[in-house]
Amino acid sequence: MTARTEFEPVYKDIFPFWSRLSEADRDYLCENSYAVTYPRGRNIHDGNDCSGVILVQNGSLRLYMMSDEGREITLYRLHRGDICMLSASCVLESITFDVFVDAEEDSDCYVIGGPAFAALSERVPDIRIFALETAVGRFSDVMWVMQQILFMSMDKRLAIFLLDESARTGVDTITLTHGQIARYIGSAREVVSRMLKYFAGEGIVEVSRGDIRILDRKRLRELTS
Repeated sequence: MTARTEFEPVYKDIFPFWSRLSEADRDYLCENSYAVTYPRGRNIHDGNDCSGVILVQNGSLRLYMMSDEGREITLYRLHRGDICMLSASCVLESITFDVFVDAEEDSDCYVIGGPAFAALSERVPDIRIFALETAVGRFSDVMWVMQQILFMSMDKRLAIFLLDESARTGVDTITLTHGQIARYIGSAREVVSRMLKYFAGEGIVEVSRGDIRILDRKRLRELTS
């Protein structure tokens, strides 16, 4: 199987500029792509290099920032069909802050080499526009995270997260540890544990080892208003 045969069926569906590329440019992009499976917990991008453009085929990635003291703030998460553009710092040179990317679970991805994507974007304005629009589109997610951290109470933030996660997975049971939830909402594990204990005492959720099951969705929604 050639690189073009493997990657083109995916690229022509997700890249609006694909039909306007020359045959040579399509070959170049595919030849500088590779498939990889990142195991759960693997750091994919540490903010110091141009890891490339990552397309999630299956699994889940987490993008986050880290303070000098080691505190993490999750910016957003990527799932099947999503594109990680902030890992290609050589494409988006105006992005001057460090972003880290970890695999939340075993994740099958396509990666387009950063230097190759950057070189092509210099010659093809449509690619550069796509890269910028994709990155800018994610900043609404980042601003939502900042708004929660700066202006929302802990119970509201936790309620929003539990409802969003339940909506994403389609089930009432959230299979995450207290530490994972704390990283996602920019808090401490002890704070999350105390708030979940309060929710459980009020009959809103049931907490067991590694699971949080939503019992009263109506009351949980009331906490978000």
